Amino acid sequence: MPLFNLIFFAIAALIVASTGIAVTRRNLVHAVIYLIFGFFGSAFLFYLFGATFLAALMVIVYAGAIMILFLFIIMMLRVESPEERLFPPRQILPAVLLAAAYAVIGGLLLLNDPSGAAPLAEARTEPAVFGRYLFTQSWLAVEITSLLLLVAMIGALLAGKRPAGEGGE
Repeated sequence: MPLFNLIFFAIAALIVASTGIAVTRRNLVHAVIYLIFGFFGSAFLFYLFGATFLAALMVIVYAGAIMILFLFIIMMLRVESPEERLFPPRQILPAVLLAAAYAVIGGLLLLNDPSGAAPLAEARTEPAVFGRYLFTQSWLAVEITSLLLLVAMIGALLAGKRPAGEGGE
């Protein structure tokens, strides 16, 4: 097996493991840290495939800005970790059945796809061209996304604000 394939499968396993661990953590700060590991793994895969600009965007936007925003929201809300079981027994069987169904359907789609073995056409562009396209053709989506992030941050600030009679102020 070539070294490229070994690196790809190792990074893919790291991404799956870190996001799987993130989903099962009770401590939300630990979950965010594991998600950051998953984002760094995804960025490395982009870099491995020659998409250095997407790798940089993945690190800057997702691992940097979005996850730090999540950390601030978690710290402001002072969310307590529940002491009960992570998954109640009545939820385990449906979750396992749905996961198995998705795995079977995904495997069948991969095996029966006639165009699955066809190589993909390479699409390259410069970051300046991508930025020009993004802010001329998709400017509304960019503005809506920024507005949603602003509303979420204001909501987190209001939700994390202490009542007037509480605290040492």
